[in-house]
Amino acid sequence: MVRKPGTNTSAFVTDLADEYALAQACAGVDCVFHCAGYAHAFASRSGDDSAKHREVNFEGTRHLVDVAGRAGVRRFIFLSSVKAMAEPGENCVDEDFPGSPETAYGQSKLAAEQSVLEAGRCYGMHVVNLRLAMVYGSGGRGNLERMGRLVARGLFPPLPETGNHRSLVHVDDVVSAMRLVAADDRANGRTYIVAGREAPSGRALYDALRQMQGLPPCRWSIPAAALRWAAGVGDGLEKMLGRRLPLNSEVLDRLLGSAWYSPNRIERELGWIARVSLLDGLSEMLRK
Repeated sequence: MVRKPGTNTSAFVTDLADEYALAQACAGVDCVFHCAGYAHAFASRSGDDSAKHREVNFEGTRHLVDVAGRAGVRRFIFLSSVKAMAEPGENCVDEDFPGSPETAYGQSKLAAEQSVLEAGRCYGMHVVNLRLAMVYGSGGRGNLERMGRLVARGLFPPLPETGNHRSLVHVDDVVSAMRLVAADDRANGRTYIVAGREAPSGRALYDALRQMQGLPPCRWSIPAAALRWAAGVGDGLEKMLGRRLPLNSEVLDRLLGSAWYSPNRIERELGWIARVSLLDGLSEMLRK
């Protein structure tokens, strides 16, 4: 099921708001993997963007899972995000971490998760929420892929080592988790974090990206204090100019701060383990 026509003649072209088209797409289908969503790289700067998160991520998911239940779909797997949780700070957290998401994106994902679980109870459908850490891999367009391109061009600053932890997961491991929870009855009604065991610091990622692209080790780094000063200047200029700049406090937090999540629940309950190592995953990501 896609948004735009392509080469796959068997695909349904529809929209998450079109319940009639969704019903046609779900007819005779045993399992739905719901991967669609609206994501914004950074915090919303407008009410319109916040409304888009709710419209697509929550309302769209609610429409689809309800249509799927009425159509007799037996299994529904929703790709959520670790952003549906409260920010963990420097802690490594699991699905039971208390608190609410701070961003419109995270709030819409959490609401969508709840609608999936409700539909599972209502229709007797096997449903699972997968909270993905940062996903990377060849052909992706996320932050890590952009960082890799900038490192290759010598345009990314050598980060200081702050001891932070950033959870991530390769797309191949995401697919293996999707297949597992769809087939294993023990996963029904559960919510799982999907992340690799490796949670490198920003500096470790920088060094690994250089290594995987055949660049020599970088022996120096820009001090964290200098980067924070530059990010503060960026914050001020953004307010004056009304547009985003390449470096601000939010960008810097993603480089030097932690986002550390534990996959212990899915490992313990279902035996899933991320198989793709960081270096192997980066090598695949950077492959042309």
